[in-house]
Amino acid sequence: MKNKNQIYLLSLSIVTIQVLWSHCQVPCGIYDDKARISAMTEDVATIEKATKNIIELTEKTDTKSQNQHTRWIMTKEDHAQKIISTISDYFLTQRVKPDHKDYNRRLAEHHAVMINAMKTKQNTDLELVNNLKESIEKISGYYP
Repeated sequence: MKNKNQIYLLSLSIVTIQVLWSHCQVPCGIYDDKARISAMTEDVATIEKATKNIIELTEKTDTKSQNQHTRWIMTKEDHAQKIISTISDYFLTQRVKPDHKDYNRRLAEHHAVMINAMKTKQNTDLELVNNLKESIEKISGYYP
């Protein structure tokens, strides 16, 4: 009986975490657009720092540097994916509405954030990081 309760609680907590992560698609009506823009801006800063460190560590062959190089790559990937998830799971599903007069433009601009985030995953070009920053700044105007 004790194991059944533990399994139930574990299952419930996994479901709860998933619901909280995706905010929440109930719809709950609780939105904090500024917080999400701020989080994505922080993610870009992390991607930029990671990219600079990856470039710096590329030529080093000692194991400590190689380990750090790998960790920076993983960090860059994670933060770019966070941005993609925020755009798709929050903004495109809940905040960009078909009844907006400029719906197609908003859709394209939010999609550009996702594309730019994907490109930062695939490359270590700081210009791509700047493009990502600019695309986030562009959509931030929709969420004063």
